Amino acid sequence: MRMMMAVAMLLAALVAPGVAQDDPAPWRAVVSGQIAAFRAQDGAAALGFAGQGFRMQFGEAPEMFDEAIVAAGYGAIGESRSHSFGEFNRSSETDVLQVVKFVGADQRLYEAVYQLADEPDQGWRVQGVVLRRTAGLGI
Repeated sequence: MRMMMAVAMLLAALVAPGVAQDDPAPWRAVVSGQIAAFRAQDGAAALGFAGQGFRMQFGEAPEMFDEAIVAAGYGAIGESRSHSFGEFNRSSETDVLQVVKFVGADQRLYEAVYQLADEPDQGWRVQGVVLRRTAGLGI
């Protein structure tokens, strides 16, 4: 019995670090924060969740970030009624791809793949997004 308890505790200790490393909460909070900022049409706040490349590009005019995202065809994100998280794939300790599903204001469904990186001194930041419309209607 003691041997089984010891084995169970050892397995729990080995599994726990893996679970903690794959906890999607940190990057999901960043994605949700950026989506909320886009819904509020707050380009400056949305830019705060973006990667260094975006921050450098729009640093002088952060309010223009929202307009640039809409002009690039990503307006459905800011107009969405709701979002939920799908699968994620960590390609390394500092890179992840996260699927996000949206219900648009028009009840249409969209799916996005967010690429995020854990930037030094910044934490998780959005590096890019690929958005596509999917079949069906949201409720």
